Amino acid sequence: MQKDGLNRNLHRVIEDYIPKTVLVNKNKAKTWTYGYDSKYDLVIISKDGTLGDVIEIQSLRIGLPAKPKECFKRHKKKSEQYWERADIPKELNKIQSIFQWNEKPSEFKDRWVDYIEKEFERREDGMWFMSNGIPTYITGSHYMYLQWASIDVGYPDFREANRLLFLHWEACRADKRSFGQDYLKIRRSGFSFMSSSECVNTGTLAKDARVGMLSKTGGDAKKMFTDKVVPINSRLPFFFKPIMDGMDKPKTELAFRIPASKITKKNPKITEY
Repeated sequence: MQKDGLNRNLHRVIEDYIPKTVLVNKNKAKTWTYGYDSKYDLVIISKDGTLGDVIEIQSLRIGLPAKPKECFKRHKKKSEQYWERADIPKELNKIQSIFQWNEKPSEFKDRWVDYIEKEFERREDGMWFMSNGIPTYITGSHYMYLQWASIDVGYPDFREANRLLFLHWEACRADKRSFGQDYLKIRRSGFSFMSSSECVNTGTLAKDARVGMLSKTGGDAKKMFTDKVVPINSRLPFFFKPIMDGMDKPKTELAFRIPASKITKKNPKITEY
């Protein structure tokens, strides 16, 4: 879209950026690597070895994963295709800690381990969904924000502008040349909640890490921590919660003894504390 001589588009898809033969062969072998690809001068944020659309955001070329075949199956009308948050199953919602999970019988764990594995997969790789007839990819961090970050109005709505921000953020994380992301935001855009969600997401996965917060004053940073970061962390499902030291609602820091451990079919009971 052009208006007053300015390009108002937030991003664009670069058609035929990778030679078709190269794209097909490498996708078949799943040999695309997460990170900066110097040969094609783009940052690949796909984690499954495939490459689909190459988009450009603020002159940065970003490679998305290839669209899965499921995206092209027509399950609903276009008007009925949109992001929908899925409530956690009631039986799992009653479990508040990994200790309670460990006490459950094997039959119970076998019934829910696939669900938990799928959530870890989406947290790591992101996911696709159909939006008004368009296959739409969101990163793992964006998925955690939409699905599990409880904010002041409940759970967030899907916004395309936020999707592009998370795509760019994932590219900044993947690119070893990058020192971070500069983002000029507007008020009421949800950025404080998005960044708080990412603090929790990073802090509950990384081992021996320090995740800091910075604001214009120490009081503002403390308020964001107590009002946003702590509630988001406390409302995570049990399988994403590390074991904490100290209070459930701390004033200055969230201290974890061990990062969240992945529950799998081969390891349905976590015993390392």
